[in-house]
Amino acid sequence: MSAYIISDIEIHDAESFERYKVLSPPSVAKYGGRFLVRGGALERQEGDWAPKRLAVLEFPDMLAARSWINSVDYAEAKRVRQASATSSIVLVDGDPPA
Repeated sequence: MSAYIISDIEIHDAESFERYKVLSPPSVAKYGGRFLVRGGALERQEGDWAPKRLAVLEFPDMLAARSWINSVDYAEAKRVRQASATSSIVLVDGDPPA
């Protein structure tokens, strides 16, 4: 069953973050993932959560998602993201309850 990585990102250095946007997609694809959402306009509907920029990635399963985010293939992009932005990231199992 699919798994999702959801990131709330606040960019502090837009110029450096542009490099992240180039570096990350090849590593995502290598682990069978794809971007479902990458930035875009936000409209808060309920609650007080006010994300700055959202990214939602879909992977074939939890193992693939975990493998990607901890991979050597993603390490440089991750370093660039961490240097240019503050992120909150969750991994969600897409397996619906029985």
